[in-house]
Amino acid sequence: MQEKKVAVIILAAGMGTRMKSDKAKVLHEILGKPMVLYVVETAKMITNDIILVIGNQAEKVREVVSEKNNDVIFALQEKQLGTGHAVLCAISAIPEHIEDVIILCGDVPLIRSDTLMQFIDDHTEKKRDVSLLAVQVDNPKGYGRILTDKKMNLVGIVEEADATDEQKKIKTINTGIYCVKKEILINALQQVKPDNAQGEFYLTDIIEIAYKAEKVIGVLIGTDANEVVGVNTPHDLMTVETIINDRQIKMS
Repeated sequence: MQEKKVAVIILAAGMGTRMKSDKAKVLHEILGKPMVLYVVETAKMITNDIILVIGNQAEKVREVVSEKNNDVIFALQEKQLGTGHAVLCAISAIPEHIEDVIILCGDVPLIRSDTLMQFIDDHTEKKRDVSLLAVQVDNPKGYGRILTDKKMNLVGIVEEADATDEQKKIKTINTGIYCVKKEILINALQQVKPDNAQGEFYLTDIIEIAYKAEKVIGVLIGTDANEVVGVNTPHDLMTVETIINDRQIKMS
């Protein structure tokens, strides 16, 4: 995998206020293991170049991850200014030889390495500048919706808070997982502005920026929506734990 010159950035700086806990969100445990470690271990199956963006309880997260993963690079996001800003904080840590960057979320612990390998292969074979992993769900509430033009090219992603009633009916959602050519990513991030309801720098805006620059953008629709379940609440944590339990039973 290393010959493909891919790095992984994992976003793990968030506050996780809905967890109703003093513990950093990504340190909440699933079957006795902090959820961020599931993501780190999956990333390690596809590359040795991993950058973890830390912020909330940064030193504690660094300590937990470093204990078993001493080759992970850490990037600090001092202020929580959104996902686009988080990735920007990691840019200077990307090694020189890297050509493509995969972006994962530290609170989406069920993603499989096979899915990521398929995603990278799809991105490479189709000579894309930006690829997005999407899934289709029956209830898309709370997720960013995938916007396409008449030719079914990806033109943008609209967050729930900014979506029109018509856009809210779209069932193809953004998983928050991207594969982007390094140079395109750096260039697009410098153009992201906090022009949205939250006043944050959204990573999703790189899609529209790349589209306007006539870059090659595409979507791979994943087959298992469970892989991209995010953990935002104690209930989500229980859901994810059940899915991992089921996986382990099937494998045994």
